[in-house]
Amino acid sequence: MSALSRSLGMLIGRRPPALQVGALCLDTETGKVLLITSRGTGRWVIPKGWPMEGRTLPGAAATEAWEEAGVEGNVGHEELGRYTYDKDQDRGFAVPVEVRVFLLRVDRSVEDFPESDQRKRRWFEPEAAARMVAEPGLQQILRGLAQRLNGA
Repeated sequence: MSALSRSLGMLIGRRPPALQVGALCLDTETGKVLLITSRGTGRWVIPKGWPMEGRTLPGAAATEAWEEAGVEGNVGHEELGRYTYDKDQDRGFAVPVEVRVFLLRVDRSVEDFPESDQRKRRWFEPEAAARMVAEPGLQQILRGLAQRLNGA
C-alpha cells in the first residue's frame, strides 16, 4: 500500500490495524498446540497481546504465553504468519488488529500462572485447533503448521 493510499484511507475513516503479537505454543513431543479461552467471550484463541517496551516482538509473545497460558520455552524469531481480527472495545465498537504469530516450542508448563483463574487451556492437534478458532487467518496458520509437522 502506498503512502498516498494510507493517507487517503485515514482521511475517509480507515485506519491501519493495531499490532498485537501471538504465541503459537507447540509441544514438540506430541505435536499438539495450546489454545486458551479469551476472557471476554470464552472462545478459543492463542496467547496474544500488545507489544512491550524493551522487548522484541517474539519476546513479548513469549511473555504473553507465560501470563495467559503458563508455558515457557524457546520462541522463534521468524514470524510464523499473520492474521487479523476485530477487537471489541468497551464502548461498543471494534478496532481492527493484526496479530504477528511466533512459534514457541514449549519446554515447561505450570498450573499456577498469572491468568490461571481467568482462562481455560487445552492441547489440540493443529488441525483440530484450526477448527476451534474463529479467525480464518489463524485457521490457515494452524493448518500450515499441521502440514509442516506431517512433512507435507
